[in-house]
Amino acid sequence: MSDRLKAGVVGATGMVGQRFVSLLAKHPWFEVVSVSASERSAGKTYTEAVQNRWAMSVPIPEKIGKLVVKNASNIDDVSAEVDFIFCAVDMPKDKTRELEDRYAKAETPVVSNNSAHRGTVDVPVVMPEINDEHFKAIEIQRKRLGSKRGFIVAKPNCSLQSYVPALHPLRQFGLKHVFVCTYQAISGAGKTFKDWPEMVDNVIPFISGEEEKSEIEPMKIWGTVDGKGIVPASEPLITSQCIRVPITDGHMAAVFLSFEKKPSKEQILQLWKSFKGKPQKLDLPSAPKPFLRYFEENDRPQTKIDRDFEDGMGVTVGRLREDRILDYRFICLSHNTVRGAAGGAVLTAELLKAEGYLNGK
Repeated sequence: MSDRLKAGVVGATGMVGQRFVSLLAKHPWFEVVSVSASERSAGKTYTEAVQNRWAMSVPIPEKIGKLVVKNASNIDDVSAEVDFIFCAVDMPKDKTRELEDRYAKAETPVVSNNSAHRGTVDVPVVMPEINDEHFKAIEIQRKRLGSKRGFIVAKPNCSLQSYVPALHPLRQFGLKHVFVCTYQAISGAGKTFKDWPEMVDNVIPFISGEEEKSEIEPMKIWGTVDGKGIVPASEPLITSQCIRVPITDGHMAAVFLSFEKKPSKEQILQLWKSFKGKPQKLDLPSAPKPFLRYFEENDRPQTKIDRDFEDGMGVTVGRLREDRILDYRFICLSHNTVRGAAGGAVLTAELLKAEGYLNGK
């Protein structure tokens, strides 16, 4: 019998759900034993439910493809099979919050890709290399939920996965202002060019809710835990624009920043080169090594050739130079459905397991 933890994927038929399935097919610590989605997919095998809209470059994993899709709202039915779930549902925020709360109260931990609970004060929004100390808020959350084993941990929005890691080691210099413009792939909207032909040869200068998430969520990530939950940081001040571009996968960001005490370019490059978080130190299965890579070439990183750095779990950076208005500017890139979505959540679950928050029932 496998000693891997039994995982469920809730929202398994969508774009991010499919990415979870593909990443977990051969995971050394987790075994997908349950897939669930909306009522219209329930009762079909997973292959039947996704065969006409499978968007991954790898085939549907044979073993998972044979699983019968459950109704995600049947909490007891799903919870009976699993030790914890990954949640990636496409539902209104209030319905998503309710669903995740119900799983946690049923003593099934939730590692969420959704935005619904990112603003909840006692729900950690975790980027594993940066703020694993926020797991301490789980005990506060459990008191609110009335659970002993269940909890919710959320993954941050995909729009900030490229630039927050690059900014994090620079905060020691008193990071004051950040101006960022993101260029985001269509898979971030759960789309392909086949089902969104309007994006071919097109740019849309608006993504609903993205700019607010890009400006607010980093402050929670850099916040501190007190007796009630997580208190957001007060600096830096971030302003953003988020733009949809005709790219399949990969979110790029152009970043401008200023400091209280301006570091040298050499100091910045050394901090990026040496930056390691707990996932790297613990050698977790999905941890990129290295986490950050800087390119000296002026035309890198490029989305098409660099988004898969470290199997899509790493972040690439380039074009660091002094700015005429602020102190510095640079370009960075991450894979939005791997590091920015399912892969980031899997790494979070690995860290939760390593630190004793996830275990078998």
